[in-house]
Amino acid sequence: MKAEYEFSKLKARPNPYANKLKKPVSMRLSEDVIAHFKGLAAQAGVPYQSLINLCLRDCVAKNRRLEISWPSRATRG
Repeated sequence: MKAEYEFSKLKARPNPYANKLKKPVSMRLSEDVIAHFKGLAAQAGVPYQSLINLCLRDCVAKNRRLEISWPSRATRG
């Protein structure tokens, strides 16, 4: 190993992974949802946040859409 290295002659190059970087977000998830994913992640040996990301990515890839229907005010009581 050299005592000193000369970095001034190196050429800058773009980060090849820049387009794959993840953006940190804050989300509010139910405790049971977190527990579910933590359990699955422990079995698979991966971080639970990575597992959640994989599930969401699968939904995006398969263009899955949730059908959300809220009860009308008349039926809420």
